[in-house]
Amino acid sequence: MRNRKLISYLVPLFISTGLIGCTTVGPDYTIPENATINKPEAAEPFAAAEENVYRQEPLPAHWWKLYDDPVLTSLIEKALVANTDLRVASANLARARAVLEEVEMGTVPTVSVSSQPKFGRNSAAADGIPERYPDRWSHDSGINISYQLDLFGKIARGIEAAGADTEAAQAAYDLARITIAADTAKAYADACSSAYRIGIAEHSAELQKQFLETTTQLTHAGRGTAMDISRASAQHEALRAAIPPLQAQQKLALYRLAVLTGELPNTLVGTVGQCKTPPRLSRPIPVGDGAALLRRRPDIREAERKLAASSAQIGVATADLYPSISLGLSGGMTSRFSSFGDTNTFRWGIGPLISWTLPNTGTARSRIKQAKAEHQAAFARFDATVLNALRETESALTSYARELDRNAALKAARDQSALANDQAHRLYRHGRIDFLSTLDSERTLAADESAYAASTAKLVEDQISVFLALGGGWEQSGVQEPAEKQ
Repeated sequence: MRNRKLISYLVPLFISTGLIGCTTVGPDYTIPENATINKPEAAEPFAAAEENVYRQEPLPAHWWKLYDDPVLTSLIEKALVANTDLRVASANLARARAVLEEVEMGTVPTVSVSSQPKFGRNSAAADGIPERYPDRWSHDSGINISYQLDLFGKIARGIEAAGADTEAAQAAYDLARITIAADTAKAYADACSSAYRIGIAEHSAELQKQFLETTTQLTHAGRGTAMDISRASAQHEALRAAIPPLQAQQKLALYRLAVLTGELPNTLVGTVGQCKTPPRLSRPIPVGDGAALLRRRPDIREAERKLAASSAQIGVATADLYPSISLGLSGGMTSRFSSFGDTNTFRWGIGPLISWTLPNTGTARSRIKQAKAEHQAAFARFDATVLNALRETESALTSYARELDRNAALKAARDQSALANDQAHRLYRHGRIDFLSTLDSERTLAADESAYAASTAKLVEDQISVFLALGGGWEQSGVQEPAEKQ
């Protein structure tokens, strides 16, 4: 009989809530058909990927290993563990995961327990009794269970938005990885290239010093003037003056490299500072095509996930147009202490709690408009990210290919200048040409040596820019994924 009575209470309740119906308001997310990423041209091979410079092969996960430089590999692996920017990105990812967990708790019933013992007396006058109640102990204990019915999908859309935000945070973490890997490689290459250019500058200064000594000897023998010695000495000093800025550049690169790997600035001066030649690739760069780029670049993934989150937020805002319904169940005991545990002290109740802020004030509709406007902005940012990724890649590929051409021409010029300078020295010693012609050949050789060395350094920088534009290096293979700190 008691069960039938309970059922008679519950059936109308569930019928009343069920009549409202369950639906998920707001748009179901898909990438818009007119998005730039859906254009066939975006997935085509790169126009600047010339066959004699690049290979149409997939980019390896850890592109820095193509240099076959153990020092570079160890530095990047260390940076991917200890870099402070990566630690910030890891913390942001942990926070996004925690927010998702919080939102998901909306699907779990809320349980609260209360116990309120007290000593005193109630007002007899309030009950219309002329005598006063006696002083006594009483208690009120119970448990309340509340569950929000997600009839219109507000919780579901909230979870969808938080999940997309978490995936965007993961993409931002991956973007931090590739940026740190590229910055570390550039700092290492800069330190080694600076040392290489210092060697070239010192060699040019040494050759000029030898020319100065020859000029001094010939002048003392009557074949020159004091002006010749002054001019040769001035050029020698000018070449020596080019060395300190390169030494400073090397130190700055080592400081930058140390901080990237989580070390104090002077830590690597005595170790990596011994590098004398920039890293070199043993084969052409594998670049893949536009389709692989669009799948691989984390910034594109991050922008797309933010677009998905903004779409879900429209549903969250739309759900405010509808009532919020929670189903509550409570039970407990209320009595004097002397009656504690008696069957007539137990109480229970079940029913829906309906709250509804009528939307005629315009607040809810204003929030929907705001969410839709943010969605349009996120869509524009997504398109811009795709276009920028393609532009960066084409630009990096073009810059590197043209620098290769420039480097080859500078090398040819340097070789010819070296040959001309050697011939000029022999002719000068035998009195066949004058001092100024020999001095000019020295100056030309020094300039061509310096230009070629600078171009060689820029080649490595351009290579790393290509790898950065291609978006590789975020894959977690061999590297521990960030974990939340308990």
